[in-house]
Amino acid sequence: MARSKQSVVVGVDGSESSVQAALWAAAEAARLAVPAHLVLVNDDPAREDFAKQAVRDIAERCHREYPELTITDEVAVGHPAEELVRRSDTAQLVVVGSRGHGVFRDALLGAISTSVAAHARCPVVVVRGHATVPGPVVVGVDNSPGSRIAVHYAFDAASRRQTDLVAVQALPDAYFTVGAYPAPDRQEIQNRADLHLAEQLSGWCADYPDVTVHREVANQHPVSTLCDAARQAQLLVVGHRGRGGFAGLLLGSVANGVLHHAPCPVAVIRTGAP
Repeated sequence: MARSKQSVVVGVDGSESSVQAALWAAAEAARLAVPAHLVLVNDDPAREDFAKQAVRDIAERCHREYPELTITDEVAVGHPAEELVRRSDTAQLVVVGSRGHGVFRDALLGAISTSVAAHARCPVVVVRGHATVPGPVVVGVDNSPGSRIAVHYAFDAASRRQTDLVAVQALPDAYFTVGAYPAPDRQEIQNRADLHLAEQLSGWCADYPDVTVHREVANQHPVSTLCDAARQAQLLVVGHRGRGGFAGLLLGSVANGVLHHAPCPVAVIRTGAP
């Protein structure tokens, strides 16, 4: 999973959301023992001086918080989302804020953040909600390839933070639908689901004995279940796509849903990401 010589890349634009994303990225870079690189992508030559000053100010603020961390900054030219996605080829992690200086500032999630999370070729963290709460790491589990990679990332993140891991699996609503056939025993379903969840986690538990794991199985929609579990979390981890999605979608419905509604930073881990 480690890309030891690569940096944490964070997209900034001078907004308070991007400042919080930069501070979160600096803290994560310090945990990973890699440099942090701040990128402000400017598509207006008339704002060049403002752009340089803005990225420099944010870098200085991060350096005050993490004086031992190597922090570099840059003003790049192009489209912000496209440039950050391009940087994802060589980054260990890309970090963005949930809102920026876009026209639709009241949108739940900025277009740039959504596009980066959908297209980036490395893990992406969208910093939203309470970014500094010292709670657990929460991960969504559904036995899909994306979920298995997300679980690995979540264990690693919990170990680095020396905190607990909450593994959440939502039960299919169909199991509880009233129909012509006898309804299955709810407790039996719960027990089977919890056993299956434990089996999916067992190998990682052995690899990360320092991480205390809590399992949660719920009869709710996955987005609601994950957002509820993340109310006191410091990070929510989801796969880029899980089960039941449409193959043509760039971002799975669960990942897209938690990006819009989660109360804490969200890490989106795509299949094949390190």
